[in-house]
Amino acid sequence: MKVSVKKVDALRREMKFEVPKDRVTKKMDEVLSAIVKEAKIPGFRKGKAPRNVVASAHGNVAREEMLKNLIPEVYQEGIKNEALDPIDFPLIDQVELKEGGLVFRAIFDVRPEVEVSDYKGITVTKKSAEVTDEELNRTLDLFKKGRGMEENATLDDEFAKGMGFPTLEDLKKAILRNMEMDKERQNRLDVENQLVEVLLKKAKLQVPQSLVARQIEGRLEDFRQKMKQYGAKDEDVAQRLEENKKQFEEAAEKDVRLFLILQKIAQAENITVEKNESLPVKVMAFLLKEAKWEEAKNG
Repeated sequence: MKVSVKKVDALRREMKFEVPKDRVTKKMDEVLSAIVKEAKIPGFRKGKAPRNVVASAHGNVAREEMLKNLIPEVYQEGIKNEALDPIDFPLIDQVELKEGGLVFRAIFDVRPEVEVSDYKGITVTKKSAEVTDEELNRTLDLFKKGRGMEENATLDDEFAKGMGFPTLEDLKKAILRNMEMDKERQNRLDVENQLVEVLLKKAKLQVPQSLVARQIEGRLEDFRQKMKQYGAKDEDVAQRLEENKKQFEEAAEKDVRLFLILQKIAQAENITVEKNESLPVKVMAFLLKEAKWEEAKNG
C-alpha cells in the first residue's frame, strides 16, 4: 500500500492512499462470502446460489460494502504508520477503483499542541448571594402586579394563603430562599466565566477549523429548529441566520478552544471520567477547587 501525506497548513493534512489489487480482491471475496450466505436468489435455496450469480445480482451492494469496510481499515493503518493524530473524522473523497486497486483521499485536522500554564490558583471574585430588603420588596411588588393589586396595596396573611402559604412571613421566607439560590447559581456561572476568560488568554494553541465548522453547523441548526418551532417563515429564518452568523462563528471558536484547553488540563492532572460524566464539567470543578476566591466588595 502506498500512502502520501501533504501538509496543507499547520493542522490540516491531506493523505492519499493507493491500495493494491490483491487486498481489494481479498476484501471483496470476504464481503461476497457473507452475502452468499444470506442471499435469496430465485431458483436457489437461501445461501446455495453460485458465487458468480450472487456477484451478478448484488455486485453494486458488494462493492459499496467492500469500500465501507476497507477504507476505514486502510485509513487507520495509514495514520498509525505516519504517527498522525486526527482530531476529528476525515473527509473521504476521490474514491476510485483503478485496474482493480483502490485509490482515495482523506483530509483532516491533526490535534494541535496546547500550551497552558498557571491554571491552578486563578483568582476569582465571588459576589454575595445575600438578598437585600429592596430586592425582596421588588419581587413582592411583582407578585402584587401579577395578582392585579394596586401598587400601594398591603400584603397580609390572606394574600400569602392565596399563594399557598400559611402566613406572609412564610411566603417571604420561601421567596427569599429562591432568590438566594438564584443568586448562588448566577454567581457560580460568573466565577466559571472568570476562569474561562483567564484560561483563554493564557493558553496558546491553533484551533482546528474542522471542529469549529462542526460547532457552527450545530449552532445554526439548533437556531433554525427553534425559529421554526415558533412558526418563523423560511425567509425570516434565513435572514436571522445570516444576521447571527458571525456571532455563532465567534462562539464556536471559543467553545473549541476551551474544550481543547480543558482536555489538556485533564491530561496533565490525570482527570478521567466515568460513562455518564462530562470531562469539561469535571475539569471546571477541579479548577474551581484550586482557584483563589475573593469576596466582591460592595456586595
